[in-house]
Amino acid sequence: MRSSRKPAAAAVIAALAGSILLPAQAQAAAGSVHLHKIYYNSPGSDNRSNTSLNAEYVQIRNTTSKAVSLKGWTLVDASKHKYVFGTYSLGKGATVTIRTGKGTNTQANRYQGRAAYVWNNDKDTATLKNSAGAKVDTCSYNSKKVAYKMC
Repeated sequence: MRSSRKPAAAAVIAALAGSILLPAQAQAAAGSVHLHKIYYNSPGSDNRSNTSLNAEYVQIRNTTSKAVSLKGWTLVDASKHKYVFGTYSLGKGATVTIRTGKGTNTQANRYQGRAAYVWNNDKDTATLKNSAGAKVDTCSYNSKKVAYKMC
């Protein structure tokens, strides 16, 4: 009698485990908004020209199946330089580039309006937080050998 209950119990446990795993698998398949790339060492000398400042940037990618409002989201480095998104919606499958210098905001490019570099040439950490202040993603680098980091 006892041995006949074991297969039934095992079947119930397997069914429950499967139902517990399904939401996590569905969520992973849905995508995310995440840090994609940091270009932290702009080409040429660091002369603080607007061209050089704008060659330093962070890309954020939306791999979800719908647009996501980034209003109030923040991008912060280890030294607490903060960029705050105003009214902005990142389209499904789209990437936005946040440049350090000045420029006119477009759907594809946003500008911090700074006159000095944000991202250190050797090591730093980018943190993306949503409008509630919850950490969405981080990306760190520690290298002088390359100019960018894929996150």
